[in-house]
Amino acid sequence: MPEKSGRPKLLQAMFDAFSLPDLRRRILITLGILLAFRVVAHVPMPGVDSGALANLMESNPILGMLDIFSGGALKNFSLLALGVYPYITASIVMTLMTPIIPALQRLSQEGESGRNKINLITHWMTVPLAALGGWGQLVLLQREGVVAASDPLLTAAIIISLTAGTLFLVWLGEQITQYGIGNGVSIIIFAGIVAGLPTLIGQGYLAKDQFFGLAAYLVIALLITILIVIFTEAHRRIPVQYAKTVIKSGRMYRQSGASHIPLRVNTAGMIPLIFASALVIFPGTIASYFMNPAGSDPNFANTIYNWFNPNTSLPVGLFYWVLFFLLTIAFAFFYTMVVFEQQDLPGTLQKQGGFIPGIRPGKQTANYLNAVIRNITWGGALFLALVAVFPFIAKHITGVQTLQLSSFGMLIVVGVVLDTMKQLEAQLVMRRYEGFIK
Repeated sequence: MPEKSGRPKLLQAMFDAFSLPDLRRRILITLGILLAFRVVAHVPMPGVDSGALANLMESNPILGMLDIFSGGALKNFSLLALGVYPYITASIVMTLMTPIIPALQRLSQEGESGRNKINLITHWMTVPLAALGGWGQLVLLQREGVVAASDPLLTAAIIISLTAGTLFLVWLGEQITQYGIGNGVSIIIFAGIVAGLPTLIGQGYLAKDQFFGLAAYLVIALLITILIVIFTEAHRRIPVQYAKTVIKSGRMYRQSGASHIPLRVNTAGMIPLIFASALVIFPGTIASYFMNPAGSDPNFANTIYNWFNPNTSLPVGLFYWVLFFLLTIAFAFFYTMVVFEQQDLPGTLQKQGGFIPGIRPGKQTANYLNAVIRNITWGGALFLALVAVFPFIAKHITGVQTLQLSSFGMLIVVGVVLDTMKQLEAQLVMRRYEGFIK
């Protein structure tokens, strides 16, 4: 055990991490990859009108969400403009299809080799999704006058470049996961959000004349951050007993051991937010292609656009946020049950000789665990729904319009920080150092 110094615990843990050669190497590899990501994120595509792109990013909420997953590269329409969103979409599709398609079900039950095959299929699925996403982005930007119309050869070159950029980002993320610290894809997104902090500080500076509103906004943001930490870590422990037979000196003995199953309150993570956001923004995005321009008489598409636009003033704008709130709750239950069914905890317990005290193995155990996960998911679903409408609540309580904090951004930043600290903690404790978390 190393000697304690007079430094604060967090600072001492950082010194301890850099004093270990293998851990220092992992940290430096992670930082080096992130530096490469930020450099490539500033390589722009040809013929982009930066002013028109900035205006479009402010007026189109779905592009703002995609910009988060691109690590801020979309607002420059750079080589990495698609980000890791096609890969995340492919991963979600594979998660939803695994319990439906028997062949995928069998692969998921083959252990590490099966997971590797599913991961390979996910990578192959990412390619057409990235190409489709690149084509959609290019068509939208050309229609809005951000990118000049180009010949078919240049269009194909841009789409291929954007697809290659996505695969490059996924590869960088996998290098971080294997050789660095933390979940690589999440850290890539995290780095892009953190790179946008100067813009966020600038927005706060613009609101300096609203001192009390700005202070209230920051207090609400702090409370939401604390809430995210609490619900990210919250879980219910289900006690489990394990019985096994031991043969000793020619005799059989029954031994038992106690453990627990930690069922997370927020099993679904931020996936419900992605589903709900995409669904609630989709009608407005489609309507934007058919609505009359500003100054003309509004048509039906203009009405649809206003109803499904988060920036529309009250009372019409309330429809978007109420729908977002309800869809987040619905998708939280849906995705949690899908993931829980795939885990097959009752079957795993039975195979390992485990049982829940007072509950018979088999169907009764399955019914009990399903009832527990449904009950605790209410807490996780309401938490996610509250985080989803946080920008609306903060804006109308404080009156600050210039400062914009993203629900996705806050969830990702807090989740990545917690996960990375836990991994560093595990590395330090394994070497008998004190970690970051007491």
